Amino acid sequence: MAIEMKVPSVGESVTEVTIASWVKQDGDMVAMDEVICELESDKATFELPAEASGILRIIAPEGETLEIGAPICKIEESTAAEKAPAAPEAAPAATPVKEEKASEGTGEIIEVKIPTVGESITEVTVSSWVKKSGDFAEMDEIICELESDKATFELPSPAQGTITVLVEEGAVVPVGDVVATIAVGKGATTAAPASATPAAPASTPASSGNETYASGHPSPSAAKILSEKGIDASTVKGTGVDGRITKEDAQNAQKPAPASKPAAAPAPSAPAASDNRGQRREKMSGLRKTISKRLVAVKNETAMLTTFNEVDMQPIMDLRKNYKEKFKDIHGVGLGFMSFFTKACAIALQEFPKVNSYIDGEEIIYNDFVDVSIAVSAPRGLVVPVIRNAESLSFAGIESEVVRLAVKARDNKLTIEEMTGGTFTITNGGIFGSMLSTPIINAPQSAILGMHNIVQRPVAIDGQVVIRPIMYVALSYDHRTIDGKDSVGFLVRVKQLLEDPMRMLLNV
Repeated sequence: MAIEMKVPSVGESVTEVTIASWVKQDGDMVAMDEVICELESDKATFELPAEASGILRIIAPEGETLEIGAPICKIEESTAAEKAPAAPEAAPAATPVKEEKASEGTGEIIEVKIPTVGESITEVTVSSWVKKSGDFAEMDEIICELESDKATFELPSPAQGTITVLVEEGAVVPVGDVVATIAVGKGATTAAPASATPAAPASTPASSGNETYASGHPSPSAAKILSEKGIDASTVKGTGVDGRITKEDAQNAQKPAPASKPAAAPAPSAPAASDNRGQRREKMSGLRKTISKRLVAVKNETAMLTTFNEVDMQPIMDLRKNYKEKFKDIHGVGLGFMSFFTKACAIALQEFPKVNSYIDGEEIIYNDFVDVSIAVSAPRGLVVPVIRNAESLSFAGIESEVVRLAVKARDNKLTIEEMTGGTFTITNGGIFGSMLSTPIINAPQSAILGMHNIVQRPVAIDGQVVIRPIMYVALSYDHRTIDGKDSVGFLVRVKQLLEDPMRMLLNV
């Protein structure tokens, strides 16, 4: 008797899916609930488990797009077939392990819910599952990675036990919703062979060493990226759990150069330009989609204007030249430009409180403190960690915070608390060579300062034309809150403090 499996319903608005890859091949023996293929929709990727034990008969090949409810494969139930592929040594090894796990399990099922990660965050995206259904996890072991509109963070296991995943990767889940369950129990060390033993007959090359099905196998999103790049997965080293190829591995993978050079040599008559007209398509990450929505919302919901000025950086450059070595010896951090700009903005914000305020409904909230958000380009996108109480910090304190937050941003270790609550933002496009820009406000704040590159320019000083290191600065602001007088006055005050740094020390 054969059971026909059909494409399951995966969401109200999803009408079709694409077969990303077959985990099992035609004729393979599969067990009930074992993953047999990976499917992709326009919203997420997910795994399809077998509905029964038996021999797999594939109906639709990889890459084919099927409507919901369409036949995808058949499973021929056969008692004899279940026993045939099993190695004689594997049967006795699996039995005691299952008995041992059953005896050590408590029968308690714990729900894993999305925790509260910030006041303004109501939903997160399940970026990737580190653990899969059926995997064993220790207490506090990382089981999945989540993304919000502000940061990425890891979700630890609340107990020791076997995981059942309820939400597929890429799904957007409200805070407080259940994403997995854990059957509480012990036996991580003895349970491991149970999942590894049946996998060996299905894939002979994976039977040596400590390799598993995940070794060298790309995730659905990674497989699609590699396919679009024309890169063989076997040439990519996976950095995920058990050597699995992650989306980041696929994005960083490069096609081997020698493969393309010999192909171009025998065809000298072909135009050289034709070799450079390839295209590739990548899905936006959850973080990038959220950033896009927020930036568009800011443009649509605020009356944003930008005012400009220029700063003669010579006094700061002279001060750094004279004291940077001694400053580092005493404080253990370098004396950079960011501490000067942060301190100047903190002083000016206290003198122009409207620039340090924000709109909440029909009210304006004024802040008596200055929490400066610093825009940082991180591996997964733009993040904005916050320097708390910048108005009370010394130059050394600001520099220490800048270094600490930049390192955590680079390593994707920033917490939600470190990225929320800023009252004003500074972004430095000058490190990438930007001469002038109009930065977008970081909502719900009312203003953002843009720094740019320093260029030697001719300027008039005391009736003489001299060459000075000049930086253009830009202040984008919400005209609903800030009038032109305050915005221009704030930027002029920042310019005054930067061109005469002694004012910051004397508070004049």
